[in-house]
Amino acid sequence: MAYDLITMGRIGVDLYPLQTGVPLPQVTSFGKFLGGSASNVAVAAARLGRSTAVITRTGDDPFGTYLHEALRGFGVDDRYVTPVPGLQTPVTFCEIFPPDDFPLYFYRKPKAPDLEIDAHELDLDAIRETGIFWITGTGLSEEPSRTATLAALAHRAKAGTTVFDLDWRPMFWTDPDAARPFYAEALKHTTVAVGNLDEVEVATGVREPRAAAQALLDAGVELAVVKQGPKGVLAVHRSGESAEVPPLPVNVLNGLGAGDAFGGSLCHGLLADWDLEQIMRHANAAGAIVASRLECSSAMPTGDEIEAAVEAGAVL
Repeated sequence: MAYDLITMGRIGVDLYPLQTGVPLPQVTSFGKFLGGSASNVAVAAARLGRSTAVITRTGDDPFGTYLHEALRGFGVDDRYVTPVPGLQTPVTFCEIFPPDDFPLYFYRKPKAPDLEIDAHELDLDAIRETGIFWITGTGLSEEPSRTATLAALAHRAKAGTTVFDLDWRPMFWTDPDAARPFYAEALKHTTVAVGNLDEVEVATGVREPRAAAQALLDAGVELAVVKQGPKGVLAVHRSGESAEVPPLPVNVLNGLGAGDAFGGSLCHGLLADWDLEQIMRHANAAGAIVASRLECSSAMPTGDEIEAAVEAGAVL
């Protein structure tokens, strides 16, 4: 069967405080959630009715078992999620200081299993046949994941829609200055690039949104999506079509995960062949809804919730 969406990249356990405005040393209770950007995007698209799978790896431990159970519970196919003996499933803590301060603490040492994805183990036929294939910048940060990611892109050869989530996390790179050539190579094989201002600057050397979008188009993609924070989102297509959509008003509880909800809705809109402005409005609304909630994966909105927010012009 051909999936609507296959994502490839991070997975882990999010341990989020159940108290807001409290630093970690004083937090007394946590909630446990599926995490990792590529996995969250698959969950977000599944919540919108899409058939999805994720390519990733966990530790051979109870947290790895939990992640399999969580993926299946969200309707995401976990057949491409495999254990790595000797490595532990990553956990991520955060602090929640609304509206705009959410420090993240990644526990991925000595190495995260999702960076052990091997090119020889990929189902290349499934990758080529899926409606959308989604990869992340983190997958380029270490071997063998880097070679696996580039091999998957080369085999897909821009069949259908291939999305590069720029996903810049400098702490995952031994030498952050070495990232740009690998980003450039991935951009040659992708049709859509998505990133915030910091991420597009890493990929292109350009920060001004329209110039950065043009630089991404020049690098090989068909559609550049530049998230501008409080200024909303800019999308520019090679055809000349563009859309710039302001953010929806929302009382932010936890901004983490909003970008993954945006990504899942973006994939849904691309698969539905919506016009660019409609795609961006719905993706913006999906992100805003998750920002109003504590968790990430289990907070992903339904289509009706997104539509209600779009119609209301705010997250109520």
